Amino acid sequence: MSGDHRNSGTTAGAPGVGRMPQAKLVLLGDTGVGKSSLALRFARGQFPTHCETTIGAAFLTQTVKVQGKNIKLDIWDTAGQERYHSLAPMYYRGAQAAIVVYDVNNANTFDRAVSWIDELRQQTTGNILIVLAGNKLDLASEHRAVQTEDARVFAEENGLIFAECSAKSGHAVNEMFMMIAQKMIAKQLNNTNPGQVRLNNEADSSGCRC
Repeated sequence: MSGDHRNSGTTAGAPGVGRMPQAKLVLLGDTGVGKSSLALRFARGQFPTHCETTIGAAFLTQTVKVQGKNIKLDIWDTAGQERYHSLAPMYYRGAQAAIVVYDVNNANTFDRAVSWIDELRQQTTGNILIVLAGNKLDLASEHRAVQTEDARVFAEENGLIFAECSAKSGHAVNEMFMMIAQKMIAKQLNNTNPGQVRLNNEADSSGCRC
C-alpha cells in the first residue's frame, strides 16, 4: 500500500461515475497518545523516533483494497492540545469514521477519550463510526493503567468498536484501519451513488479483537 501527504483534502466522496469511493477519517485524543504515530504507521509504515507536536491538524491519504474494491481514506490527525480544541469540529464535521485514541498506560487519557466520544455524539449526526483505540500496547506489560476488559465493556455499552494497538511495534494498526475500510465499503455497496460512502445508525460493538 502507498500513502501520500498533501496540504489540503476533500471530504468523503463527490458524485461521479466510476469515481473511487473515499471516506473521511479523523483521529482524536489527548496530546501525546500517539495519534500521529498511528497515522504514519498505517499510511507510510513508519514509526517516527521524534514526533513533533501536531499544530491544528495534519492530513494524509491512503488507498487500500477491500473485497476487490479500492477505497481512499482521507486521514485527519488532529492536535490534542487544549488550545486547539475549538478547531476540532472543523475536522470531524462530515467525517464517516473517527478513531478516538488513548494511552493504555495513562488513565487520564482514557477519561479524555470518553469526553471526545461524548462530544462526537453531541456534535455529529450519529452516522459516524467511532473506534475506541488504546495505543502504546508495547509498554503495557509494565505500565498498564487502563485494563483491556474495562475499556472493552465501555465500548460495547456505548456502541463503539474497540481496539488495542501499538504504533511503535505496528501491532494491530493495519488491522484497525482495514477494519474501518471494510465497514466503509460495506456501506458503500448498499449506496446507489458509487462515489460516496454513507453510514447508518447501526451500532457495531463486536470490537476489533486484536
